[in-house]
Amino acid sequence: MKNREAFEGLIQKAKARNKRLKVAIAGGDVENIMKGVFMAEEEGFVEPIFIGNGEKINSLIEKLGYSDRKYEIHNLSDDVNVVQYAIEMVNAGKAEILMRGNTQTRDFLMPILNKGNHLLKENHLLTHVTVLSIPDYPRLLAVSDVTIMVEPSIEERKHVVKNMVRVLEAFGIEYPSIALLALVEKPSFHMRDTVEAQNLVMDHEEEEIAPCHLIGPISYDLIMSKEAARLKNYDCAYCGEFDGIVVPNLMSGNLIVKILEHNAGAIGSGVIVGAKVPIAITSRSDSEEQSFLSLATCVALLEKYYENA
Repeated sequence: MKNREAFEGLIQKAKARNKRLKVAIAGGDVENIMKGVFMAEEEGFVEPIFIGNGEKINSLIEKLGYSDRKYEIHNLSDDVNVVQYAIEMVNAGKAEILMRGNTQTRDFLMPILNKGNHLLKENHLLTHVTVLSIPDYPRLLAVSDVTIMVEPSIEERKHVVKNMVRVLEAFGIEYPSIALLALVEKPSFHMRDTVEAQNLVMDHEEEEIAPCHLIGPISYDLIMSKEAARLKNYDCAYCGEFDGIVVPNLMSGNLIVKILEHNAGAIGSGVIVGAKVPIAITSRSDSEEQSFLSLATCVALLEKYYENA
């Protein structure tokens, strides 16, 4: 499956809206993110609002040749928090999507998590989902949580599952297969990840956490390979074809995503789910295409879970 082709349905869904959604970019002076935003602007589904140092933003726009495009610049002095300003634009109805620009991850997340900013949805937990297209893997693969939840509890991981299913449904994937990553596939009392995965599956069987198939504990090789499952006599129809991986901690998820992107040629779309608006977030070292795909995902999420709520 070629990387870009895997996201084509999502891109067409975003373009089919025939409406430009305003995206507030907190810290707009980042080359790769700006390129991705203007790719989305060119496709007709966003209108960028760049927030931050106006001189740097203007200079970058001119350098990249985007001066003739449609955009806004909100020039702020250095003592104004660009993320807080972007959130206030969202709360005022002046932007429908929030996007991370030239800000540290912690600095971006803290104002979002501040209850006083009224950005969090009631009874929802904020989680990050990356959707990857991986060469030689037969379908898109979601991984969560790789940015926010450091050591999620069982109850927190239930929210991770719910948010992952929401993202996959926005991609048109109904009743996805979700793997609960662990070191090994057999529960063992001295490996907490295996016991917690087993408990999650038991809870899901008793009362469905989200509309999905939930499998675990299961090791990475079995998640990714039918041949590994055959060799290890592991009987599971989803091996090599899972739609998502829920990780036991941030480190393991972050490593999986970065290794697949930097060493296996994967490209991904990063979003934060659980706020009152979809939030696009990618690494500042990611390609412009990943910023573009993150915005397309936000547009799909907005249509499915926010506008009709």
